[in-house]
Amino acid sequence: MASKTEFDHDVDDIQRSSPPVSETSSTLDDAYDVYKRNQGIGIDAGEARKVLRKIDVRIVPILFFIYLLQYLDKNGINYASAFGFQKGTGLHGQDYSWLGSIFYFGYLVGQYPSGYLLQRLPIGKFLGCATLGWGVILITTPACHNFAGIATNRFLLGLLEATVNPGFVLIMSMWYTSAEQPLRLEAYYCTNGIATMFGGLIGYAVGHIKTGLAKWMYVFIIFGSLSIVMGIVTLLFLPDLPSTAKFLAERERIVAVERVAKNRQGVKNKHFRKDQSWQTVKDPKTWILFVMATGAQIPNSALTSFTSIIISSFGVDTLGTQYLQIPGGAVQFLSLLAGGFICTRWPNSRCITMTVANTICIIGASLLVGLPSSNKWGRLVALWLCYFQGLGFSMSLTIVSSNVAGYTKKQLTGAALFTGYCVGNIIGPQTFKSSEAPGYKSAYIAMLIGYCIKLAMVLVLYFYMWSVNKKRDRESANGLHLTEEEERQAIENGMHDITEIDNKGFRYIL
Repeated sequence: MASKTEFDHDVDDIQRSSPPVSETSSTLDDAYDVYKRNQGIGIDAGEARKVLRKIDVRIVPILFFIYLLQYLDKNGINYASAFGFQKGTGLHGQDYSWLGSIFYFGYLVGQYPSGYLLQRLPIGKFLGCATLGWGVILITTPACHNFAGIATNRFLLGLLEATVNPGFVLIMSMWYTSAEQPLRLEAYYCTNGIATMFGGLIGYAVGHIKTGLAKWMYVFIIFGSLSIVMGIVTLLFLPDLPSTAKFLAERERIVAVERVAKNRQGVKNKHFRKDQSWQTVKDPKTWILFVMATGAQIPNSALTSFTSIIISSFGVDTLGTQYLQIPGGAVQFLSLLAGGFICTRWPNSRCITMTVANTICIIGASLLVGLPSSNKWGRLVALWLCYFQGLGFSMSLTIVSSNVAGYTKKQLTGAALFTGYCVGNIIGPQTFKSSEAPGYKSAYIAMLIGYCIKLAMVLVLYFYMWSVNKKRDRESANGLHLTEEEERQAIENGMHDITEIDNKGFRYIL
């Protein structure tokens, strides 16, 4: 009898450390029956491309408009601040800064419950209900006339919007191969830039309203109404699983599942696994992503809640604070699409792309710190350079969607990343001290520190994943690429909800 290879021993260890596999076991993927019945069927490239096009047409537009609206909605106070929002709600001193933080307290509280519900419930229906809910909350904002009311409103808005980013990360891994994810993720994430431009245009239009309600109220009424409509659209048209999607024919559902199975991550598993929750805590990637997100989001408040206030400090009139946000949005939009294309064309360039984008942000923050207040155009260009930060952060989301396996572990890792996202966004607004207006020196220094922390974590993450890949290559039977049997076993392990740590056939995309 032939002796076992080192890979065979690894597989035995995985099976011993995992619950027994049966047709009713919680380890089996929700799409496992479709996968197993049709395993090994011939799928030609043309058929796969046709299915991919149908998935793109159905999934990407819904994600695009939800993400556009959630960015506009959470940053509504930025646009409203130019039209008497603080006065209309009786805000004083640091009250406005606290509203920027309170939204992320709600976002933080919502992270782990929403992650659990995204795993347990039909994901399309859950996201539709959340979008509808925050639209209702937003449209009631004009009824708030004091700090307590507006703070409660912002907390609830953050609580419901906490579903979006983690939910979209999971959707990426459910519908797309690892190589396809960067471009599709940037296709919806680029709406941050579009929203900055579009929001500036809406703010400019609101500035010309002469009658009716106070101008700041129209911002929330317009954004809230659009979100309610989008919530209904999402409930009706966003599918829950590739294996049950009604917009695909039966054969196309099989192709959709087979495509994603090759990620070695499975599709979806609704069963919460305690062993994976412990592994999430012990995994260095979890903490690297947490610190990275915290550092990345400390500067975020400068580009969201405080943009109008920063630009007005350069001596610009009210309408100027709106249309001068448009170039920053264009920088963000173009950088995100370019980054998505680069990382699709060269799959192992994600950490490099993050490094370049973050270096540009460091240059921008350094100029904000160092340039004199008299150099208004130089400081404005420096602020626009900081909009490259969206590219770096969005790429960290593909690390979760492509490089974390085991569904419980994936949603918990995403929740940990977005916990750091919340911590950074809670800290950020507090660096804008009203006593330092209009210079905000502390805020610009905090931005620079945040970007430096993020860059350090990107480099640490890259070298960690690179070293694991090299070690596994050395241990594989072929010495470099997986054998056909190792590849088959790695895919099977993914459909049995085995994590990337335990699945020795898994390789990180760098």
